[in-house]
Amino acid sequence: MTGPEPERALIRRVSPFAVPAAVVAYSAGALVAGADAGWSAAIAIAIVYLNFVANALSIAWAASTSPTLVSIVALGGYVVRLIVYTVALVLLNQLSWFSPVAFALALVPAIVALLVFEAKALSGRAQADLWTFDGARHQ
Repeated sequence: MTGPEPERALIRRVSPFAVPAAVVAYSAGALVAGADAGWSAAIAIAIVYLNFVANALSIAWAASTSPTLVSIVALGGYVVRLIVYTVALVLLNQLSWFSPVAFALALVPAIVALLVFEAKALSGRAQADLWTFDGARHQ
């Protein structure tokens, strides 16, 4: 990742995989436990992807503001993501067709795969080297 906004570049690199991942999750869930499980798995992939995009855009915004805000948004983003996953699971579990097992079995590998992809894409760089701040002086 080069340039001032590595988060937007990551979004561009991850986005082509979102729909195919949802199709694979749906197919696997439907094959093993029926269409309801397939939809539950596909919803998990969508939630992981949308959370990733929201977090990346938040960090890109914070990076244009200040280094302190980057840290706050990054740390807060982890908490918000966990809350979103939990709330989604609790709310979706109220639906008669929803399969929490299929949801979890798609959610966890999707999160791990996304984290591995992010780590690999950003490896070898210090996080502070990825952003530029207009008001900062170089010393």
